[in-house]
Amino acid sequence: MSARAYVAVLLIDLHFPEAGSLKGKRKELQSVKAQLQRRFGASVAEVDHHDRWQRATLMASVCGGTAGRVQEGADGIARWLDGRFPAGVSVAASSE
Repeated sequence: MSARAYVAVLLIDLHFPEAGSLKGKRKELQSVKAQLQRRFGASVAEVDHHDRWQRATLMASVCGGTAGRVQEGADGIARWLDGRFPAGVSVAASSE
């Protein structure tokens, strides 16, 4: 018996216009990462713009046993981020 596994990888660019320091950005970013992990079971890592006050790039992944479930998870993440950052998020997805 062979099991199938599907994964979606999302590249997330965030803008924090209110952040006036790295400390402010980190606080907000920590909350975003925790919510993505709790709400969607995503694995999340900051991959770029570590030393910029108002920008961050995250990579998130969701996996599951069906392509539909993985797509639902990726879509849910994109919708949630759009709601939280209406003018400051870009999400690019790739799935296998």
